[in-house]
Amino acid sequence: MLDHYTKRAPDAQNTIDLFSGEWSSSFPEPFKQLDAGYAPLFEDPRIEWATSTLGGCEGQRVLELGPLESGHTWLLRRLGASSVTAIESNSRAYLRCLVVKELMQLQGTQTLYGDFLEYLRPCTEHFDLCLASGVLYHMVNPAELIGLIAKVSDRAIIWTHYYDQALLEQEPTNHYRLTEPTTGSYEGFESPLYRQNYGHSLANPAFCGSSNEFSNWMTRADILNCLRHFGLTEIEIGWEEPGHPHGPAFTVAAARPA
Repeated sequence: MLDHYTKRAPDAQNTIDLFSGEWSSSFPEPFKQLDAGYAPLFEDPRIEWATSTLGGCEGQRVLELGPLESGHTWLLRRLGASSVTAIESNSRAYLRCLVVKELMQLQGTQTLYGDFLEYLRPCTEHFDLCLASGVLYHMVNPAELIGLIAKVSDRAIIWTHYYDQALLEQEPTNHYRLTEPTTGSYEGFESPLYRQNYGHSLANPAFCGSSNEFSNWMTRADILNCLRHFGLTEIEIGWEEPGHPHGPAFTVAAARPA
């Protein structure tokens, strides 16, 4: 029980150290000196590009799926969003979001703990923008997520890995996790799905995947076709990352025609 107490003077690093070894994000100024993670998610050029491509988010209500550590939440507010509702299902990541919210005095945001699919399925609210960064490739039925995003917003930003056999064969450590395709469908859209097993990564305290032991990946073309199927037909693509160490990835900014 005494391990739950500290005798150190209050400072930011103390709070970060509550989740030592679990952080993915590095922090921006004035917290750059903090020993946390490595990914510059608070200053992510992919999100800045996609937001600008869609006409900005000044004064807009944004829904964020899977905030991880609130880096993009903070960035959306800095880019002018009037409010951000973020939904996180990983309990440890959710608590890290609360640490960030307190540490960086993040205003105009609400971070909810729960499964965003269960939030989206009955949702009748409409958001000006939906951000889904790093979540589509963790879905069992990714087409459902795209369909649900299109239901609640006319504009979406998606960063995701995708299945490409030729590219994955260049990275054997990634290729072996993906199996032969099955067929998935959702509300009239049908495509091959490639099962990705998390395997030993489930034992990593920094694991930030999903509540399932596997997910299904779509091809790049099928992701784009799925967006079109659900009405998000104005599509811009940026930040192509065919050599990403965890599998090919890209950033998509998609909108429904006015």
